[in-house]
Amino acid sequence: MTYTIMFLRVLPERTFDETLEEINSAYDPDADLKPMNLTDEDRAGWDRLIQRILREAGPVTTEEFPYSLTLWRDGPSGHLQLDYDGNSATIDIPYRYPGNEASPIMAEAYRIGRMVEEECGLEGYDGEVEQPVRTGDIEVAASRLGGLARWAQETLT
Repeated sequence: MTYTIMFLRVLPERTFDETLEEINSAYDPDADLKPMNLTDEDRAGWDRLIQRILREAGPVTTEEFPYSLTLWRDGPSGHLQLDYDGNSATIDIPYRYPGNEASPIMAEAYRIGRMVEEECGLEGYDGEVEQPVRTGDIEVAASRLGGLARWAQETLT
């Protein structure tokens, strides 16, 4: 399991929650997954995002899969993974940052999340602490990640 921050291309005249509800209601667990079909604009947004992350955060590794474009960031703050398919994205952070160790990686995740919003036109939401990425309190998110990671280390190992 990971701490996940979600991004969506919010439908016109809908909220994030309404868009997510519509997407979920159309989900068919028995249907074959459809490979992503990026538009030129989606691809340009991803390319801008990668260049910006490289400039502002540091080195990344990227790979293209049939269903998403994936970025891994292993930096001094920690590890995170970003998956993007044009209409949605997720940032996943492993639960290996207990207590105060969660603050640097969460600050980086929110920083990169805001870049996703600006470069790709998606809206971010941190469902773990029920706050938008754009205006969310990073320390509230870090406290949640740090607390869950501490619990997992103490309880599951």
